[in-house]
Amino acid sequence: MILLIDNYDSFTYNLYHYLGELGADVRVFRNDKITLDEIEGLRPEKIVISPGPCTCLGHQSIGAAFGGEVIRAPSIMHGKLSEVTHDGQTIFSGLKNPFAAMRYHSLVIDPQRLPADLAVTARTADGVIMAVRHKQFPIEGVQFHPESILAEEGKKLLKNFLEYY
Repeated sequence: MILLIDNYDSFTYNLYHYLGELGADVRVFRNDKITLDEIEGLRPEKIVISPGPCTCLGHQSIGAAFGGEVIRAPSIMHGKLSEVTHDGQTIFSGLKNPFAAMRYHSLVIDPQRLPADLAVTARTADGVIMAVRHKQFPIEGVQFHPESILAEEGKKLLKNFLEYY
């Protein structure tokens, strides 16, 4: 079972439906309606953190949780497509390189303060971090929105997530 933490964002149910179409059993809980003890009791195989107040909250939270800093993006990217180049591994396996990704954010992980535990796995042409992967644990985050209908490789990326983790 995948636990999808809903941060009150409109994209949450896009993720829910795409993951469900790919055969996943997904349960959704609002971020303020479930406790850590309840999460542990559910024993999810995977946890997906939905976008939230600053969008791409899951990705940014991963950066901050391991000691990075989240800063203002060089440009506000609300509803804009960007070419994303990636490392071709795990969630990016078999995807076009680069591919067009939909962006909705004004914050990013600061590349100057990237924690040593995280590897950058995708960037835009101007160097903005679009994905990170933990070097030891099965943790990845993406800055863009794979669940957006305009995301060129979004559904394939979600399928890879289900297969690799």
